[in-house]
Amino acid sequence: MNVRVLRIELRRSVAPWAGAVVLLPALAFLYLIPGSWWTGTTAWTAQWTSMALWTRGLLFYLWPLTVGLGALQGLRDHRSKMSELLTSTPRPARHRATALAGPTAVTLTTAFALLVLVGAVQVVANTQYTHLGWLPISLVGALSLVAGAVLGMGAGRALPSVLTPPALAMGAFVFTALMQMSLGRTETTTATGVPSTEPNRISLLSPAVQEARNALLTLSASVHVGQTIWLLAMAATGFALLVAATPRARLIALTPVLAGAALALLVLPADPHRIYVVDEAAAELVCDGPVCVTKTQQGRLAGLAGPGKEALRRLRAALGGQAPVTVRENATVLPEGSTPQWSRTTVLFDFDDDIIAAAKGEELTRALIAKGMVPGCSPVGWSSFGNDEFAQTVAVGWVLGELRPLPGTLSAGLRREVDAETRPVWKELEALPRAEQLSRIDAMRTAAFSCEGDAFDALSGGASR
Repeated sequence: MNVRVLRIELRRSVAPWAGAVVLLPALAFLYLIPGSWWTGTTAWTAQWTSMALWTRGLLFYLWPLTVGLGALQGLRDHRSKMSELLTSTPRPARHRATALAGPTAVTLTTAFALLVLVGAVQVVANTQYTHLGWLPISLVGALSLVAGAVLGMGAGRALPSVLTPPALAMGAFVFTALMQMSLGRTETTTATGVPSTEPNRISLLSPAVQEARNALLTLSASVHVGQTIWLLAMAATGFALLVAATPRARLIALTPVLAGAALALLVLPADPHRIYVVDEAAAELVCDGPVCVTKTQQGRLAGLAGPGKEALRRLRAALGGQAPVTVRENATVLPEGSTPQWSRTTVLFDFDDDIIAAAKGEELTRALIAKGMVPGCSPVGWSSFGNDEFAQTVAVGWVLGELRPLPGTLSAGLRREVDAETRPVWKELEALPRAEQLSRIDAMRTAAFSCEGDAFDALSGGASR
């Protein structure tokens, strides 16, 4: 297909509208609707992999639209009553199919590339960690839009009815919804007995992916390969339907998509823990003495090193030989709902933790002391407020000799509640002999690091409310 034909097809087809439907609503969603894609280490403009996953996640609703628009394009010859005339011409059907599908494929790919480019420009400004591991995620996303549109065109040509485009769009949306909510999820139970669900390999037949929940997680290579096989088979079926002239040929055209689905399911990982895997290169540590962060956050090491070393010094003065000796960003990714795992010798922290996220200087030192004393036992992926926060406040007050609210975004009402709960316990602890203080602190840390028992109860001698 030459440039002249491409220009003509772009003017007389729905291809430009398909590109606009991908780009404009996606940008409006990302910029105008607040959500988890705006904040934290997994914001869509914070890291390369997060950007790729968030833009792929938008295919949950963009892909059904492209399938419907493709079906509308496939009806063009039927609407113009030219089907019989075109079949009587000597030009091969595959040439006509290429001329029909090519412009839409070009505009969809361009629109998705522009969406990724908008995110990439901002990612460059926000991170020092550059890699190409995110590229397959975005390439498969672009392929899914093209494959969906071509499949829609073939279906529109095979079923020439005004009901075909809306029916296909709705069917595609139901498919992506089922993959995200029921058919594509497997019910599990965490080690703590909490019911949960996790994606299975059937869910990977959907072009959409889960939201980015950790900056270190990425899709495995087998996912990319399996999805590519499935999408190429889908595109092959769509193209075969475009050129098929008889009912028998249309039935044969379904062979690629069926064979592709079977082969893809053999390639896609059956183990849910091999779907989203830790990017080992991103999880490598970059250190300044005893203070370390992952490569994804290496730009924040300079601001963390001083407060981190000061926190270790303060902890060593208060705890002696029992104090931790390093500060490190937590690079261990556990399943959602599982009990966190902590170390007595290392202050493990997460940049998305409320008391860490916006803290700087002295406030960051206090936040790291809090994590070194009471790291928190809320299940992974959950948020809570209660005795762990009370214990952190008292423990930091004990180390620094002054009771103050911890850094974070607590409301004034919650800060008053924290003060009301912790001040009596802190005063009681300060009034005890040094040996008794250390005994209670040790009991608190034992409960906090094992996540068995209540750290605030241990700190208050079992008398917390």
